[in-house]
Amino acid sequence: MDKPFAFSLREFNAVRQKIRALTGINLADSKDNMVYSRLARRLRALNLDTFQAYLRYLDDHQAETEHFINALTTNLTSFFREAHHFEQLKGFLLTHPEPLRIWCTASSSGEEPYSIAMTCAEARGSLTNNVKIYASDIDSRMLERAQAGIYPIDQVEKLSPIRRKQFFHRGVGANAGKARVVPELRKSIHFFQQNLLDTNYAMEPGLDIVFCRNVMIYFDKPTQEIILKRILRLMKTDSWYIAGHSENFSHLSQYMRPMGKTIYQVNRGNL
Repeated sequence: MDKPFAFSLREFNAVRQKIRALTGINLADSKDNMVYSRLARRLRALNLDTFQAYLRYLDDHQAETEHFINALTTNLTSFFREAHHFEQLKGFLLTHPEPLRIWCTASSSGEEPYSIAMTCAEARGSLTNNVKIYASDIDSRMLERAQAGIYPIDQVEKLSPIRRKQFFHRGVGANAGKARVVPELRKSIHFFQQNLLDTNYAMEPGLDIVFCRNVMIYFDKPTQEIILKRILRLMKTDSWYIAGHSENFSHLSQYMRPMGKTIYQVNRGNL
């Protein structure tokens, strides 16, 4: 299929350098087609003819930075993805009845933090419980979708009938084919925008659990360590850091020790 815009290796590398400077994300050599298809939409929206013109526009218009980041950040998620983590979370909740604070660092379109909230409701026996859930993402567009809590019905129907009944309202009329998270569950999560590359996080210390799954794979190892240490300093001793299935932190064993399948216990003594 012919591409309407020329896209050279030099322009691809310029995009990679820009997104790395803004977010720390390293785009692999193989991501050139992905970059082209996502940014071509911005060229059309801005009525630009070349990627060179777009890169100049990006430098000259601060407001475009958000669109640029939103276009290139990957958002792949589903409810109760990597289900064993939520079973482990339920066990933690049952053995720690005191008030807890949980941070989901890459909420995407909301499926992960809502899965956390559903697990908390089931473990504590109430939609209103003493668990505070925070959910952040770098992509403002995804955060808007997450806060709305509206999903295609076929995505929700993959959940058990009990969960569908307790946690979702099925749309009717113009909203047929959709389902929305019940208000109590939506209100239990505080959504906010956060770039993990920032030196300061909008989060108070004293976190009990952090979900940071399939995020670190986008950073090189030195950047991983910098970000991880910032997160761990916000966590309690013996709190849990939950990683993705493709992530391994054996090279950072001085900060945390494995205690399950991609679950780590924090050692603040070395921070």
